[in-house]
Amino acid sequence: MTTSAKSPVLGLGANWQQFGLLLVINAFVGAMLGLERSIVPLIATREFGLASISVTLSFIVSFGIVKALANLYAGRQADRIGRKPLLIVGWLMGLPVPLIIMFAPSWGWIVFANILLGVNQGLCWSTAVIMKVDLIGPARRGLATGLNEFSGYLAMAASTVASGWIAAQTALRPYPFYLGLGYAVLGLLLSVLLVRETREFAWQEARQAGTEISTSFSTIFKRVSWQNKSFFSLSQGGLVNNLNDVVIWGLLPLLALRAGLSVERAAALGGAYLAVWGSSQLITGPLSDRIGRKPLIATGLWLQAVGIAVIALLPQTQFWFIPIVLMGLGTGMVYPSLLAAVSDLAHPSWRASALGVYRLWRDSGYAAGAALAGVLSDLVGIEFAVLTIAAVTGLSGLIVAVLLPLSLKLNEPLPDAALKAAAD
Repeated sequence: MTTSAKSPVLGLGANWQQFGLLLVINAFVGAMLGLERSIVPLIATREFGLASISVTLSFIVSFGIVKALANLYAGRQADRIGRKPLLIVGWLMGLPVPLIIMFAPSWGWIVFANILLGVNQGLCWSTAVIMKVDLIGPARRGLATGLNEFSGYLAMAASTVASGWIAAQTALRPYPFYLGLGYAVLGLLLSVLLVRETREFAWQEARQAGTEISTSFSTIFKRVSWQNKSFFSLSQGGLVNNLNDVVIWGLLPLLALRAGLSVERAAALGGAYLAVWGSSQLITGPLSDRIGRKPLIATGLWLQAVGIAVIALLPQTQFWFIPIVLMGLGTGMVYPSLLAAVSDLAHPSWRASALGVYRLWRDSGYAAGAALAGVLSDLVGIEFAVLTIAAVTGLSGLIVAVLLPLSLKLNEPLPDAALKAAAD
């Protein structure tokens, strides 16, 4: 760690221009993923004739595995080489994704495109949130994560609705994916030309904290994954949150298609979920700074569980909007609070690595959820799969309620044996 001639100033007021630029870039990241959320499951059934739900959801499995690993890589390399190079590489990996989907001759090409999309999302989204946490400092982390997730998921919602509308007016391919080319080009240009490196801000926060801890990556990985009960509760909560997102991404379009809903209406339902999720984080992120992370995480998971169960039990599709709003609100409570809590517990010198490990487990939930939902849907039925995911989500909320302390002091050394052996 080095000290620059002029130390950076932490806080939103001093860094609002870069912070705002990163919000715009993260909106493009979210919009890239929004292109797929209502259209790709329909491409699988309508254009490639896939009957197996497990095979249909294979694109989410590939995406989830690769994004999870990209998160882990981004977190560690952000501490070692900086944030900006990873952001640029992420956009370069995302550039060919819309073109591959537009002209894919077989389903295997769609799966391959989602591998590249997973790298794009893992590198770009991880880097964007790390940079915002760097800039804003320790006092308002919930605000930083809330704004980050707001920008990404509101843009994802708008992109989901827009792509669904375009598909309804034209065709599933290629026209909706022209939007993706614009997102990727603009995201890359802004990242190369205007984004500044923020690693020095994390170093400055570490100097202000008065401590500097050198910790091996293996120690960080074990600590965040299972050794510390607080970190464990957050990692499993993140995994289950994305596991249940598969209900909206992968199963809802298929349920809507079976119920006779149009592509446009199915996309509108998915977009409503993302819009509530994204917009609510403007409130829930800062609220977690005031009342703590635990109440929002546990309650949010339980709200998700209720919404998911109601979707499975409610045959009248005209009433699906209500549980979908419940799910969106629950996810809006959970998402920024989890990120802020991990940032609270990690020392600035290894915070990016800790966030990478957490996001590894969180986005593994996509793969786990798609695999679980696909197998159960093929063997028993979609409704049973959805109810099982609801039960798993409720259990996850209980784990958070039991294991996570009510008050998390910023960068407080945690009391268990694993953290007492922090410096290797």
